[in-house]
Amino acid sequence: MSYLLFMDESGHDHSTTPYEVRGGIAIHSSKLWPFIQEMQRLELASFGVELRQLGKELKGCKLLDKDRFKWAAQDSLMSDDERRKNCRRFLTGGNAPFRDGFTAYGQACLEMATGLFELLREHDAKLFATVIPRGVRKPKTYKAEEYLRKDHVFLLERYFYLLEAERQHGLVVMDEVEKTADRRFVRRLEAYFRKTHTGRYRSAWIVPAPFFVASDMNYAVQAADLTIYCINWGFRLPTRGMEAPVRSEIASRYGRWLAQLQYRGEAYKEGSVYDSYGIVYVPDPYEARSDGEGNP
Repeated sequence: MSYLLFMDESGHDHSTTPYEVRGGIAIHSSKLWPFIQEMQRLELASFGVELRQLGKELKGCKLLDKDRFKWAAQDSLMSDDERRKNCRRFLTGGNAPFRDGFTAYGQACLEMATGLFELLREHDAKLFATVIPRGVRKPKTYKAEEYLRKDHVFLLERYFYLLEAERQHGLVVMDEVEKTADRRFVRRLEAYFRKTHTGRYRSAWIVPAPFFVASDMNYAVQAADLTIYCINWGFRLPTRGMEAPVRSEIASRYGRWLAQLQYRGEAYKEGSVYDSYGIVYVPDPYEARSDGEGNP
């Protein structure tokens, strides 16, 4: 048996988000299909329709857009049947009253997001993510081009700690972005696992060959997208220097979920043992600096 780490990213377009975040959720293979089925039922219960039938997918930036919160709060909470009926008409172009349609869709988005966090907890998912400041400039050096970035190494390190403790192998499943960029990342990943002592050691549990999937075809990657988006806007580590402004509606509603879901375990270095966490802030992914937990 094994774990699968479903990964996505947020903020890499350098548009409006405060950080760049890469990471996702690790789910044991025995719990993956039950999780996906529950997620599909939740989608239908929230919206009254499967979004993929309409050419849409579950993305954090869509579910938790500022307008969704505004629409959800513009009227009283609808009953489940009323919300599904109005939301289905809203999404399919039916004759739902204009205001009711927007209200239903906003409430359905929040219902889906909250329900998804509940499902992740129920299926023992572990959250891993590394955060760097938006717009960090890559130095023009050979190492920056050919070697795995420090924040990516820290992400794999935390995943390795989970796998080693559970004595389980782990796969990495990534949202495909653009073939040239994906190939470049795979080349760096393979170099890390083949050419570094630490990488070779960690390949005992992590399979160093990621799988790439289209996010609109994979519910688990969509779940990862939501969690990463919420970290970007609603989770902070101020003692580590992660102090960008948050969106209060996301922080208050989902911040505690993120803190609960993130991986917690023990790490070790040179004979010392210390606590390790799944969400890591890296001020400069190109500089030889500790991550704040004793790791260089």
